[in-house]
Amino acid sequence: MTTGTPTNSMLLVLGASFVGSFGAVFLKSGAEHLHRNIASLFVNWRLAIGVVFFLASSLLYLKGIQHGELTILYPMVSLGYVWTLVWSRIFFKEPFTRNKFIGLGMILVGIVFLALGNR
Repeated sequence: MTTGTPTNSMLLVLGASFVGSFGAVFLKSGAEHLHRNIASLFVNWRLAIGVVFFLASSLLYLKGIQHGELTILYPMVSLGYVWTLVWSRIFFKEPFTRNKFIGLGMILVGIVFLALGNR
């Protein structure tokens, strides 16, 4: 499949979605350790790591979209929801539900349709 979007750009955006999903995990973990005082926000290492992961994800994303087609690359960001579903189960014991799988399927089908629409 030739799209005009380099494979390297796709891999960078895929990596950005993967790294960003860890940002969400650390933000949730950090949020669970917040207290009513504002100082807890600044000494919370989990929140800091989450922000670092999101920053790294943004840098990978910027590099990825630099030479590729945004209409192909931007939908790949939604793969972060797929990763997050897995991490939520592993780290927080959140249940897999039928509706989550339906949503996951819709995301994947949407990405496939966008890729096919570029032909």
